[in-house]
Amino acid sequence: MSKADIQDIIRNQIESNSVLLYMKGSPEAPECGFSAQAVAALKACGAEFAYVNILAAPSIRERLPSVSGWPTFPQLFINGELIGGSDIVVGMAADGSLKTALAGASTAEGEA
Repeated sequence: MSKADIQDIIRNQIESNSVLLYMKGSPEAPECGFSAQAVAALKACGAEFAYVNILAAPSIRERLPSVSGWPTFPQLFINGELIGGSDIVVGMAADGSLKTALAGASTAEGEA
């Protein structure tokens, strides 16, 4: 699959899921502390969200930073907009702005 094909897949995932977390592992079994923190913050806000396990999708893991402009994982997107990584997500959960951002998103849970 070409780089352009992978980028199209990523853009489609972002556009098709109003709340999407690119993470290591799954929400039930995060495989890194930062992913676990992001999942915990989303769950604390009562959010339903789709996810992509980048460990199971190495081509997406490789190409996503060039699409999003964000070099690390996890990466949270709400309504097609990059919110950021776990530090930003946790900070937004703490100050209440994550719940506000999530309020405008229609959500679907599961693997994207």
